[in-house]
Amino acid sequence: MQPPAELAARLERASAAAARLRERLSAVHLGAPELVERLIAALLAGGHVLLEGPPGLGKTRLLRALAAALDLRFQRVQGTPDLMPGDLTGGDVLEESGGKRAFRFEPGPLFTQVLLFDEINRATPRTQAALLEAMAEQQVSVGNASHPLPQPFFVAATQNPIELEGTYPLPEAQLDRFLFLLRVPLPGAAALRALLRGEAADPAPAGPPLLDAATLADARALAAQVPVADSLVDALAELVLATHPDADGAPAEVREAVAWGVSPRGGQAALAGARALALVRGRMHVAPQDLRDAAADAFRHRLFLRYEAQAAGASSDAILKSLLDRANLR
Repeated sequence: MQPPAELAARLERASAAAARLRERLSAVHLGAPELVERLIAALLAGGHVLLEGPPGLGKTRLLRALAAALDLRFQRVQGTPDLMPGDLTGGDVLEESGGKRAFRFEPGPLFTQVLLFDEINRATPRTQAALLEAMAEQQVSVGNASHPLPQPFFVAATQNPIELEGTYPLPEAQLDRFLFLLRVPLPGAAALRALLRGEAADPAPAGPPLLDAATLADARALAAQVPVADSLVDALAELVLATHPDADGAPAEVREAVAWGVSPRGGQAALAGARALALVRGRMHVAPQDLRDAAADAFRHRLFLRYEAQAAGASSDAILKSLLDRANLR
């Protein structure tokens, strides 16, 4: 175990590197500092993100800028109903050489480091499921062989919450693979004026990357070591239980509106995200606000409402806000 002073020095260096990355991305994607912050935190926590927002808000531009700033390989896949699993994973190709035939694996677009799966809910469930192994185990199995993915491997999938005709909602197992569900906001007046004037930075500027591979790997390892108080862990456990309608002491709104609450994996995601958020924000420990913010993004897509509650206008965000306001996060 390394001395506290050495760990603190490494945390400070990693936090400074994250601050440089946040500054670069905020110059590319104007008017959304919270989105940029959460995106970096998800990357440092080793998770993946689901970005929800209508077209034209700069999601692709933001992900290209992230990959360019870290000198990572970038691939974009467009979700369509005719997209097949092999179009993502790749497959075995029969080749003939010297009179002999043999299969050679030809990797698909999943073999990258930053993958943008645009409009994932337009792909069929069969194709969506092709991501499950890649996101959870960092590998792809084709035939009898498993192929490791490049590291780091980071998936950002988008879905349009407005145009739902011809879409396939992500099942619970697929949603649970995403660390955060992040809402992409419409830029405010000042940011919109700057965008129209062409003041946003180039997503792929010339020059060296902000972080090299070793610094990024060290920052990801350090994010998992950011200290968190036992009292915050206890509060998080109580919060997870409070999302379940059949749990003792569940609030009335949860009993009435929620069909299924947050899984233990959701609690782990909130804790990992809070540690990474603390690092991005320059803290040497997890603060209550870090855990509150991470829990909101980690629980949003893991809280499933009853159909009747949805029809009556209930939302997971509103229920989570009420639970977080009552939680002992201090």
